[in-house]
Amino acid sequence: MTELPSLADLQDEYEFLDADDRYRLLIDLGRRLEPMPDALKTDATLVRGCSAAVWVYPTAPEPGRLHFLADSNAAITKGIIALVLLTVQDKSPAEIVGADIEGALAPFDLKNQLSSNRTQGIPNMIALIRETAARYG
Repeated sequence: MTELPSLADLQDEYEFLDADDRYRLLIDLGRRLEPMPDALKTDATLVRGCSAAVWVYPTAPEPGRLHFLADSNAAITKGIIALVLLTVQDKSPAEIVGADIEGALAPFDLKNQLSSNRTQGIPNMIALIRETAARYG
């Protein structure tokens, strides 16, 4: 795994790409997620309502901060969850609950860039992350 780019850097790159290159960028982003151990890919960590399987698991490597591990069995969907995580990774539970994740993702125009099948689970990913943060908060 390599270091993930900042959301701003990714957005700058994304806006200049055509549709095929945007897909490749999302796939590459997903490949750069840190590995999620298979033992954490359980029914409890599964995001409901996604066309592909998506798992999200919170960790608290330091007090007051949440770090999420995530994976998907589909390359594009793995890139989407990586993009979502860029908006909340290593923040406090209160920051995550109050974050405008949808607003941060808006410049990527995912609804128009990807099929509805690919984007239908994004609200569920965001909801699970917020609910998790609320439990830790």
